[in-house]
Amino acid sequence: MDDRLFKAAMGKFATGVTVITTEVDGEVHGMTANAFMSVSLDPKLVLVSVMHKAKTHDRIKQAGAFGVNILAKDQANYSQYFAGQIDEEIDIPIGKLENVPILEDTLVNVACKLYDSHEAGDHTLFIGKVLNVVVKDEEPLLYFEGSYKEFK
Repeated sequence: MDDRLFKAAMGKFATGVTVITTEVDGEVHGMTANAFMSVSLDPKLVLVSVMHKAKTHDRIKQAGAFGVNILAKDQANYSQYFAGQIDEEIDIPIGKLENVPILEDTLVNVACKLYDSHEAGDHTLFIGKVLNVVVKDEEPLLYFEGSYKEFK
């Protein structure tokens, strides 16, 4: 099978949209990711898959911590900004949860300490031990077949 067929097949799986945040030398960095999942309840673990050549990849390793920010249905611009699809600055309130940088007004914030990592092809699977969460009652931003969706 070729890469295009594989991508099309994987695009049939509807996901939420997250922005992964981390901080190195006092500077907050982020990237959009939809490859996110919960792993374990005891201990509480989550996983995010990050391409080796992504700038955030080495920053997560260096920081030893990361935030997962699950986006609400009206936050596609956050996803686009952290994916490098919007060049101009947009106003995104940054805060801290357990001393981990987060995007303050998203649907869910998950603060994680790096628990483990595993190389997997051209990605690293970063497993985070959950330190704390903040949850809001809104609808999520969805991603399906290469575009943003909402519940109807």
